[in-house]
Amino acid sequence: MTETSFRCGLEAVLAILGGKWKPLIVYHLAGGSKRTGQLRRLVTNVSEKMLIQHLKELTDDGVIQRIDFQKVPPHVEYELTDFGRTLAQVLAPLCEWGTQHNAKVAKIVQKRNRAATVA
Repeated sequence: MTETSFRCGLEAVLAILGGKWKPLIVYHLAGGSKRTGQLRRLVTNVSEKMLIQHLKELTDDGVIQRIDFQKVPPHVEYELTDFGRTLAQVLAPLCEWGTQHNAKVAKIVQKRNRAATVA
């Protein structure tokens, strides 16, 4: 087995949070445990397939844990592990940055989308 090493800490973060939806899942779980349906509503535009895939990967990586209440009908919730809570704390400043620069980022995205439709 080869040893994985990262040149900087951001590479390590991206190894865990790579993907469009994982940071949002972690962000929303920072507020407490959620059922799959709640996450589907909170993480807008995510497909069912991608949500389930990312939840499984985050569970496998030890960022979140799946709690199965062994009930009928099925009742499953997801919550952050201790490891996941440390990651959520790091996301908080990124969220603040996004809030502060929301208008500028929106203009950048609109410009990018216009350029993509022209090409």
